[in-house]
Amino acid sequence: PEALDAQAAPVTSVQKNFRSLRAQLEKDGWWNRDIGHEIRVLTVWATVMGAGVYCANQAPALYQGVGLVLLALANTQAGWLAHDYIHGIDKFADNLRFMGPLVGGMSPIWWSDKHNKHHALTNEIGVDEDIATDPVLYVRAPNEQSDSWFRKIQHFALPAPFSTLFLIWRFDSIKVLISELRKKKPRKSAKAELFFIALHWAIVCSIMPAKIVIGHILLSGLITAIITTATHQSEEMFEDFNPDFVDNQFRSTRDAQTTNPFSTWCWGGMQYQLEHHLFPSMPRSKYPKLQPIMAKFAEENKIPGGLRITNEFKLLALNWRTYRDAAKADVNPKAMPTRGRNHHVTAIPA
Repeated sequence: PEALDAQAAPVTSVQKNFRSLRAQLEKDGWWNRDIGHEIRVLTVWATVMGAGVYCANQAPALYQGVGLVLLALANTQAGWLAHDYIHGIDKFADNLRFMGPLVGGMSPIWWSDKHNKHHALTNEIGVDEDIATDPVLYVRAPNEQSDSWFRKIQHFALPAPFSTLFLIWRFDSIKVLISELRKKKPRKSAKAELFFIALHWAIVCSIMPAKIVIGHILLSGLITAIITTATHQSEEMFEDFNPDFVDNQFRSTRDAQTTNPFSTWCWGGMQYQLEHHLFPSMPRSKYPKLQPIMAKFAEENKIPGGLRITNEFKLLALNWRTYRDAAKADVNPKAMPTRGRNHHVTAIPA
């Protein structure tokens, strides 16, 4: 411990003040889940899902089209709900972790390994997999070895790779679980997750026509990718480890200001991206009231740029321009690889 302490960067005043704020929020019950709220959002999701299944199984093409859209929206909402519950640390959330594999077809083991690293090292190049989308999509000019012909047209072709999001995540989930089960000591939930994913596909394929199964996953992937990429990619990125976690989150994350009830529902709490990154285990229903507290915290601690928040449509446009600028940029010989860096491996004195 002494050797690790000696290598650690000094704790900044911002981090100390954040720890005090977090302790006070814990004392004030901000992690207590509003069960009434959870029942309402689950009811809305189930209603949209049920209406989608009904419409998708009707003969008229118009009904099937409406069903496809409703099912895509329901799938995206299931993703936000599972996201909240798998992050959660309360009993209600723990009991609903199965929503990930059963409703979303994705493994909590795979997701946690990937997503928690993103939370800890947001926008750190070479470590954060959420910005490592090359050779399909680039958010910065790459070096010559990492470049692709597709980069030059990526801003025009975004819907195609975006729509594959959930197909890729579902495939990765199965691949990771199979690999996990081959280990001598697999994690306890691996078998149950694989069972729930198999059950997920059995249910989906039995209640929807085949073309709707694929179509709603592709449309849901497009919706989800548009939202998930917008809140980080146009912000600062780090070539070196930033030891100040709070500073990192304020500089790498932007909130979206939703302008209507449908948009608020569709974003599923991801519009409060900064609040979520600073307090990932807090129920998402608390974030609207937390946002002004964090804005005041940023002001009092003189954080450069403060709490960054942008109208959701302007934010989507900003994200598109990020892809466009990366497409038009010349290759950068000094660009770092987006994968494979392990900065925390340090020699510890004996």
